[in-house]
Parts: sequence; C-alpha cells; structure tokens
Amino acid sequence: MPARIIGTGSCLPEHTVSNRELEKWVDTTDEWIRDRTGIAQRHLAVEETTVSMAVRAGKNALENAGADADEIDLIIVGTVSADMYFPSTAAQVQSGLGADNAVAFDINAACAGFLFGLAIADAYMKAGMAETALVIGAETLSRLMDWQDRGTCVLFGDGAGAALVRRQEEGILSLVQGTDGKSGMALTCHNRPVNNPLAQNEAAVDFTRMDGRAVYKFAVKTVPCAIEKALEQAKIPAEEIKYFLLHQANIRIIESVAKKMGRPMEKFPTNLQKCGNISAASVPILLDHVNREGSLSRGDKIVLAGFGAGLTWGAAVLTW
Repeated sequence: MPARIIGTGSCLPEHTVSNRELEKWVDTTDEWIRDRTGIAQRHLAVEETTVSMAVRAGKNALENAGADADEIDLIIVGTVSADMYFPSTAAQVQSGLGADNAVAFDINAACAGFLFGLAIADAYMKAGMAETALVIGAETLSRLMDWQDRGTCVLFGDGAGAALVRRQEEGILSLVQGTDGKSGMALTCHNRPVNNPLAQNEAAVDFTRMDGRAVYKFAVKTVPCAIEKALEQAKIPAEEIKYFLLHQANIRIIESVAKKMGRPMEKFPTNLQKCGNISAASVPILLDHVNREGSLSRGDKIVLAGFGAGLTWGAAVLTW
C-alpha cells in the first residue's frame, strides 16, 4: 500500500526582509532581484532554529491531520542546514514532539530533500515497516550565506514545512529521482577542513557558492523530463493534474517548465515572492499554503517536484 499525505504544516520565521532592506547590506536593487528571480522578500531566522521550526511545522501537520505524535512510526528531516552535526535534527524533532515510537533520521538531498524523504517514507510503507510518517524539510539557510555576495544571499530564506503521511490504499502514484554528481560543483558549501595531528588546518568558514547559469540550465532541462516521466509511470495525463507544486527557486524556471509542458501558469502556484528559496522546505511549505487555502479537494491529482544541489531532482504524482 502506498503513502498518502493526510496533513500538512509549515513554519516561517517572524522577521521578513524585503529587497529594499537588502539594498542596505548588498550591492543590489529591488528591481534587479525581482526581474531575475521574482523574489520580493524572504523570512530570516533570529530566535528560530532549524529544529524549532521543524517541530512547529510538525505540530501543525499533526493538528491538520487530527493525529497524535504517538502515532508516528518514522520521522525524516531533509536539511542542509542542521543546527548540529549530531544529534540529528530528526532526533531532536522526535523529542520536541514527544513522538517516542518513531525512528528518526536526517537526509541531505538539498532542495529535493522533501521529495527524497517522501520516497523513503513510501518505500517503508510498501515494505510494511511503517504506518505513519512525518516528512519534514527544514532550513536555516541564512547561516550559510555570504551577505556580500549578491548572486546568492538575495535568493534564499529560512523556514520549515511538513507532511504527515499514512499507509493507505490511495496516495503516491509514482516517484522519479535522479542525481548528476558530475555536475554537482555548480552549487556548493564546504564543511570545515580536516584538523588533526597529521593534518592541521585553520578552521575556515565557507559559504554557499553557485554557478547560477549552470543551475538554471539544469533545472529547465531536467524538471520537465522528470515530471513527464512520473506522469507516464502513473499513467496520468498532464491535463488531469490540478496543480504542479515545484521547488520555489526562481520564477523564470517555473515559467519555463510550464511553457515546455504546455500548461498554464495558473497550474503552478508560487510563494517565492514572499519566501524566497528555502531548499528542502520549499515544496512542503508551498503544499501547506495551498492546502490551507482550501484549494485542494480529496481525490485531486497533483505533482510535486524538487531540484537542487547534488545535482539532485525528484518528482512525484499523487492523489490528494
């Protein structure tokens, strides 16, 4: 039996930073950012942490589903910006929720992290290893930014999104995943260097570095192909899809995907204008917003798709 999303939740930091405010910190302009990305503002953490936002998103998903934490068998958190190397973010979320019955672990598939987590939850359920799972994407990307680099820092924000997933007769119809490690250096952030008695290095702090043109070309080529493959596997025509919920990286990428698929932009909801790119949290936050707006009805067919560092990508067709 496949996994089915039965509840969603999200959490965004209290503080927002507009493009106009960024002009005070970075050599950029509101017009430059809007024209190239579609982003007008982003949420940045001050008191919030990756764990605290993940816990809040998880609680909201449980409330939305009318479920209790002790029903959760599995917690998966997709993140590239954990507060600690260990314990894992997921283990801390388990503690914060009181989900004592859950196995918990993190994954790193960057902006496709939520899709990869969803695929793992689906596999657990088909194998009979879990009945109810909480899949979360949570990021505090502002800690990884060089706030003098206008090519990266203007793009990203902080936040968390969650989906409560349960083993049911209907749910995920198909999943497509991929990785192109040979092109992975187009988007990087190095860890601290080796520092031991045999190899001593000064602790250096690295920041997010991106070849924007390479990532753009990758996305506009790969995402439509992944979606079409997922639709083919699900035996669902694109015309039957109510919404295509894509990773919110750049409005130009989303517009390009819509054009290549011959579908109107009305089928591609966006929130990047207010949130920016939140990596693994992007897709579940958008899903939660669409769900809470009342735009989804039981039985609707939707597509989720994420893409990012790795380079990684994932697409899912599912019944709501």
